[in-house]
Amino acid sequence: MPAKTNTKKITVDAIIGAYMDYVLEHEVVPKSIYKFCKANKFKEEEFYQFFGSVEGLQKAIWNTFYNNTEALIGKNEDYASFTNKDKMLTFFFTFFELLTLNRSYVLFTLNENKNMLKNMEQLKGLRQHIKSFATDLIEEGNAVKSSKLTQHSPRLFSEGAWIQFLFLLKFWMDDSSPAFEKTDLAIEKSVTTIFDVFDNTPLENILDFGKFLYKENFS
Repeated sequence: MPAKTNTKKITVDAIIGAYMDYVLEHEVVPKSIYKFCKANKFKEEEFYQFFGSVEGLQKAIWNTFYNNTEALIGKNEDYASFTNKDKMLTFFFTFFELLTLNRSYVLFTLNENKNMLKNMEQLKGLRQHIKSFATDLIEEGNAVKSSKLTQHSPRLFSEGAWIQFLFLLKFWMDDSSPAFEKTDLAIEKSVTTIFDVFDNTPLENILDFGKFLYKENFS
């Protein structure tokens, strides 16, 4: 009889799932693409059809978290009629619910390398997604304001949203409350506070915004 060949179609999701399982089971990032592929019974060339490196795969996982969040939000028929604040709340609540479903992987990948710059590298694509999301929100809000004096800077707001995300990510990683209820409270308080600030206080630069956020006590 001829040898059986692996006819199972390899997909992006299959590789992502295999990678997340691999690092959690072995508690280490694969030393080589060859060993990772061999352990999961698919060919190197199949991996390279979608990713050029392990680093590229790690970035793609964060992008997938974002894309899945958008897909879930899109299923809410009422979302389009939400205020910008409620849209931001919905985004963060949904995103962190997805992170919680994958908490073991997220904690591993962010704690595996203590070099913050390398961690920021794998979050680079996610940063652009979140900034784009925030930019769309602020531009939507500016479109209904007649005076430029009452409009807000999309660049400032998007950078602020990214700083807020990093703050919430660290908070969630350290959160030991049941069902991560303190993270939910932090999301609600930080989003409410930020929109209040942007509505009532002209911030001079992004550093002022960052300092303001980190001074808040959400414990």
